[in-house]
Amino acid sequence: MTDDEHPPPAGARRRALLPDLAPWRSSRDFRLMWTAGLVTAFGSFLTMVALPLQIKELTGSAFAVGAIGAVELVPLVVFGLYGGALADAVDRRKLILLTEAGLGLLSALLLVNSLLPDPMLWPLYAVAALTSALTGLQRPAIDAVTARIVPHDQLTAAAALNSMRWQLSAIAGPSLAGVVVAYAGLPFAYGLDLLTFAVSVLLAFGLTPAPPAHDAEKPSLRAIGEGARYAWRRKELLGTYAVDMVAMFFAFPNAIFPFLADELDAPWALGLMYAAGSVGSIAVSVTSGWASRVHRHGRMVVLSAALWGAAMATAGWLPNVWLVLLCLAVAGGADMVSGLFRSTMWNQTIPDGLRGRLAGIELLSYATGPQLGQVRAGGMATLVGVRASVWTGGLACVASIGLLALALPKLMTYDARMDEHARRVRTQREAANEAADAPVPAAPAA
Repeated sequence: MTDDEHPPPAGARRRALLPDLAPWRSSRDFRLMWTAGLVTAFGSFLTMVALPLQIKELTGSAFAVGAIGAVELVPLVVFGLYGGALADAVDRRKLILLTEAGLGLLSALLLVNSLLPDPMLWPLYAVAALTSALTGLQRPAIDAVTARIVPHDQLTAAAALNSMRWQLSAIAGPSLAGVVVAYAGLPFAYGLDLLTFAVSVLLAFGLTPAPPAHDAEKPSLRAIGEGARYAWRRKELLGTYAVDMVAMFFAFPNAIFPFLADELDAPWALGLMYAAGSVGSIAVSVTSGWASRVHRHGRMVVLSAALWGAAMATAGWLPNVWLVLLCLAVAGGADMVSGLFRSTMWNQTIPDGLRGRLAGIELLSYATGPQLGQVRAGGMATLVGVRASVWTGGLACVASIGLLALALPKLMTYDARMDEHARRVRTQREAANEAADAPVPAAPAA
């Protein structure tokens, strides 16, 4: 038996499944951003639970609570696109700092309003809209700066760690929020959120400045259009956006989970349905050591999106609630894999000067896909029934992903080892690092 035929030691196999912590060890800025994001996410989930609850208490109207989504969507899309152009034109660290401080100020406004003898309703909608706008401005800068602070070959691991951070917050945050709101009240929840923003701002102060290129274009419609034209020319990138939007549009039935739980005679399982996807994502995150050794990222995006749709279709067919929960967990894990390799493709192949604008376009697909998916799921449930809405959406997702794979062959054939854009970005990154490490020449003697 040759050496190549020997299986790897058990310890090596276990390490291959564990999360790759290389970005955490190699980049101080990544550690700061990861920690700040974790702290902020917990606080944000407190407000995510407290805000609709307060509107419910003030109005008693389900429509009034649902209107939060309407006031959040447009600012997120508009300011996400503008925030992408802004992230390419200003110091990204400064933009992250200012928007984080602004989000903290909005939490302070919620706290003050909740302490009034008669809290007002309109500030809750205003804060929801402004929070969405600031998030749209901030997220492209955060996404764009990651590729600058993490070594090129560690970007997949960084994406896995960032997703794990978010999923941990998504599971623990709402659970903590429910306890805090129930036993300590709304003002305490808003106060804790304000405290988390104060901590995250202090952490963000420690980030290294991330100035734009000297020839960076000012934020404008023309600059946004340049980013869109670049994305259109890069069919493999275009494919990642299209796959994500199609998967969310056809197979994101979260809005009808309450009705699905009733049809399965398991209303007690509603909370588990919402949490199952995050459980699947966490399972992938904590066993993601293998992902850094994958190079055909486009193929993984397509296959995992198809698995997402197939799992949702199966969930719509099955009559047993536990099997449905298992399918939802599988779907969440597949979505995590898709997101992991989409993020890697973006960060490894998009030039630094365009990365903010492309992150803004990604935010557009991220924001609109699930929202439209909720509308599709609800409308189909009215026409053909709840379970049929779920399984037909899943099948439509699989079929649409297959058509996209045929229409965009560059997505399927993408290989990070041979892609010219990945090589160019790596070369630019190495040149920038060499320039930063070069000694400063001594000033001439007087």
